[in-house]
Amino acid sequence: MVIGLEVHVQLATATKAFCRCPNRFGDEPNRNVCPVCLGLPGALPVATRDMVEQGARLALALGADVREHSAWVRKNYFYPDLPKGYQITQFEFPLAVGGELPLRDGDGRVTAVGLERLHLEEDAGKLLHGEGDAADFSFVDFNRCGAPLVEIVSRPNLRRPEDAASFLRELRRLVVRLGVSDGNMEEGSLRCDANISVRRRGESAFRTRAEIKNLNSFRFVKQALEFEAKRQIDVYENGGRVVQETRWFDSRRGVTHSMRSKEEAHDYRYFPEPDLPPLVLDRTRINAWREALPELPWHMHERFVRQYGLSHYDAALLSDDAEVAAFFEEVATQADPKQAANWINGELAAVWKARDGGPAKGPISAADVSELLNLIANGAISGKIGKDVLAATVAGEGSPAQVVRQRGWMQIRDVDTLRKIIREVLAAHPKQVAAYRAGETKLLGFFVGRLMERTAGRANPQLANELIAAELRETD
Repeated sequence: MVIGLEVHVQLATATKAFCRCPNRFGDEPNRNVCPVCLGLPGALPVATRDMVEQGARLALALGADVREHSAWVRKNYFYPDLPKGYQITQFEFPLAVGGELPLRDGDGRVTAVGLERLHLEEDAGKLLHGEGDAADFSFVDFNRCGAPLVEIVSRPNLRRPEDAASFLRELRRLVVRLGVSDGNMEEGSLRCDANISVRRRGESAFRTRAEIKNLNSFRFVKQALEFEAKRQIDVYENGGRVVQETRWFDSRRGVTHSMRSKEEAHDYRYFPEPDLPPLVLDRTRINAWREALPELPWHMHERFVRQYGLSHYDAALLSDDAEVAAFFEEVATQADPKQAANWINGELAAVWKARDGGPAKGPISAADVSELLNLIANGAISGKIGKDVLAATVAGEGSPAQVVRQRGWMQIRDVDTLRKIIREVLAAHPKQVAAYRAGETKLLGFFVGRLMERTAGRANPQLANELIAAELRETD
């Protein structure tokens, strides 16, 4: 497979690309429109400063060369959701060229996917097809007309559908980290056109490609590419010819369908946009944007592995969200970093998901988590009891130390107390004692379990194992 992606990222600006209409999802249809985004005669566009800055920051984060001079053109085509009959975009002189997006596999190996270009453009509207009594009608909502986009075009470096899905995941992490987009694929803030062709192993020339339009989930990208590769292979193996075309993906059936023959650049009759001057950026401003970039997700990932000794898996989870990453680092300064990663990626992630929030919304602080982990590390409580302590702290019963004191959950480490309970456990299970002494040493876990039941999980696990084994070594 030879795969290249064209990804559209809707920028998180307050207004649209070339007018002052709100750039907002979910409003009443056709409410956020004006003569500019509707293309009415005499209306003149003005490029939005925030669109340019956000696009440039994204390009710089990807290592692309942001050009000091770029230009706007009209891409001419007719479609009901494009009221002007053309789209303002960039063609010969894009905002940025080059760059790459690093992808990491589960073992930490990095593959860089090269980029051709990043350019700015405006979005089209949205067609809504009727159902029921309105099945014979289609409706158009122009609210999205003129929304600012960055189109990112990858080189044909990808060879597997799962790599294409990984590319989108990593790109989404980046745009959210930069704050240039919410990356919401369901709402269309991040969507993808995937180009794919197939060739025999060892061939160097590209064969005819098909473009699959408007894929809006990681799963659909993978499924669509898998089906389309198989379809093209079947065509070749049956003596047919793959035609260059645009296709759409039927997610319910998992198949692609032909939409139309694929257009070439000349079909769009590109010509310079007469109502907009060239876009000129000075190098000082570009450098200032570069210096102001936050720590990028893949750089944070590497630092977490190096600085805290985390696995690549844990580092990937923690670096995925800037808020969670900051919470982890606050805990890791006061407790064991590896245990902090385990609890944040496990128990804490479940708490935040259940409450549809994150660290900033509570209900537990980094100081509380540090205190809990240190109680476990110091042997004051077991890890099992620690989960109950976490639940009680989340419920508002107090800090972990307060919960442990109030509920009497301090771990039992007194040898005489534990030995007395152990002898009671062994006396209550003479058959198991005899079996253990006859060689069934796996029963040690059975006795530890009974002890934990009697102590409500408060017995120190290591000490419990040692004392039970010692008692069982004694002869009757």
